[in-house]
Formats: sequence, structure tokens, C-alpha cells
Amino acid sequence: MTITDAIGTGERVASDVDFDDFVAARSRALLRTAYLLTHDHALAEDLLQTALSKAWFAWKRIDGNPEPYVRRILVNTYATWWRRRWNGELPTDELPEPAATSAGDAEGRSDLWDAMARLPRRQRAVVVLRYFEDLTEAETAETLGCSVGTVKSQASKALAKLRIDPALADDHTSAEEGRA
Repeated sequence: MTITDAIGTGERVASDVDFDDFVAARSRALLRTAYLLTHDHALAEDLLQTALSKAWFAWKRIDGNPEPYVRRILVNTYATWWRRRWNGELPTDELPEPAATSAGDAEGRSDLWDAMARLPRRQRAVVVLRYFEDLTEAETAETLGCSVGTVKSQASKALAKLRIDPALADDHTSAEEGRA
């Protein structure tokens, strides 16, 4: 289909412009959500690209605000990626050199991400959407396709696991000992 054909139909061009405007306006926030889910820049970009491509095909069917619909695609795609077994990593005898990190806050963030990585997939999605993306319980439930009660229970269980996580507990304990 050429540009002239697309202009002749009118509707398709308007739909593309709306989609392009949405991507330009909201892709940064959606990329942040993808990164918080995957904790890997490359995977987050792949996840967002996949979600946006799925949204593009359904764009004509989306009524109202498309962001919740696209977020749901993003979370569902993330969930399906982890259901599949990925064999991209190969074991090796030689370990790579550890990355240089700055002391202090970076260590605390690393511990938090390690603890978040140990959460089950659904609990991690709830924590990311509720506390990092600042969605309400109802918005989170709609995005995940579950009830508000499920969001509440999953958030409660996730926070309980994070409270007793050894990496985070050690930081909290050492901080309290430093004050004493």
C-alpha cells in the first residue's frame, strides 16, 4: 500500500498518527515499567517493542485511553516470556570480571533488585505497578486482569517476603547498629 492509497482511505492515516503520537508521548513511561519488570535494559526495550507491535495491530479496537490496554499487553507479554524456557545463556568455566560499582546507595539498590528478582512473577508485577508506577489497586487489578483482592493479597505477600529477605534485612540491621 502506498502513501497515496493510505491518504485515500483517511482512517488508516489518522489511526497511524494517533498511534505515533501515543508512542512518542508514553513510550518512556512504558519503557520504565518494562525495565522495572525485567531489570535489564535490552530485555526492557525488546519487551516494549513487542508490546507496542501487538498494540499496533489492535489499535483500531482500542476505545478511550489506550495506556491501560498497552500496559496490560506489556505485563502479559512479560509473563509469557518467563513461562517459556530460555536457553540463551550457556555455562562457562571462566567468570567475567565483576562490574565496577560505586559504594553506598548503588549497593542498596542492587540488594533491592536482587530481592525483587526472588519474588514470584505475579508478586513482582504487582509491586512494580503499585509502588513504582504508582497505579491504584483498581488500575493494577485491571492491568493484570485480576480482582482488587488479589492485588491486595499479592502486594501483602510480596512486601512480607521483602521484609524478611536476607539481603535487605542485613542492610536494615547494619543501619540500625550504626545509629546505636
